Amino acid sequence: MAKIIAVANNKGGVGKSTTTANLGAALAMKGKRVLVVDTDPQANLTAALLDIDEKPIEVSIYDAMSGGTPLPIHNVSTNLDIVPADIALAAAEIDLVSRRAREFVLKKLLSPVVGNYDFVLIDCAPSLGLITLNALSMADSVLIPLTGEALPMRGLTMLDNYISDVVADLNPALHVGGVVVTRFNNRKLNTVVLSTIAERYGDKVLKSRIRENISIAEAPLEHCSIFEYAPDSNGAADYMALATEILQSNE
Repeated sequence: MAKIIAVANNKGGVGKSTTTANLGAALAMKGKRVLVVDTDPQANLTAALLDIDEKPIEVSIYDAMSGGTPLPIHNVSTNLDIVPADIALAAAEIDLVSRRAREFVLKKLLSPVVGNYDFVLIDCAPSLGLITLNALSMADSVLIPLTGEALPMRGLTMLDNYISDVVADLNPALHVGGVVVTRFNNRKLNTVVLSTIAERYGDKVLKSRIRENISIAEAPLEHCSIFEYAPDSNGAADYMALATEILQSNE
């Protein structure tokens, strides 16, 4: 049975799409069948793994959610597939308001295919709207990327409360599977924030930390994972370590 992980944080710029892409690629390299799902209208995950300039997306997750087409699944590499998004997905927040069982539209779409995978990673938008609610309503766990800075910490109470509401009302099995610190360095601010995160989440804070690494930022420009772009970089080592830790926690 596939493990369904929502990669979520209502703060933007913390590495959700980057983590979804590279964790998915790392798990695939370890022989796991992986589906990554882009539910962010910014479509950063899609652009990171597919060359949409050369071959634009004709059918996106929005088309499937609006009921017009089958769920589009594109192969990225061995063991790794993606459900792409585009800017049209922004309209889904409005479209879903009047839908019956609106919280489970994504689950209904993905249920027929999740059995083909070991892991399904859902990249969530930096918001707590209906699309993110759809992701959390079907996920087994939430992976929270968080930079070692003060500002992203301020939204954690809102995120925690939102997850608690989903657990109470829609998905009792949902839990925080881990917090992964991205863009980590050993400067004082990082270490102070990491200590605060540890006080809040305890052993949910993953040992793997994604260090600052320019190659991680450059890889999406080439529409590939860090492992294709810079396999010997710190970024590749860190995301492979994260994949190993995720696998161990799901044994």
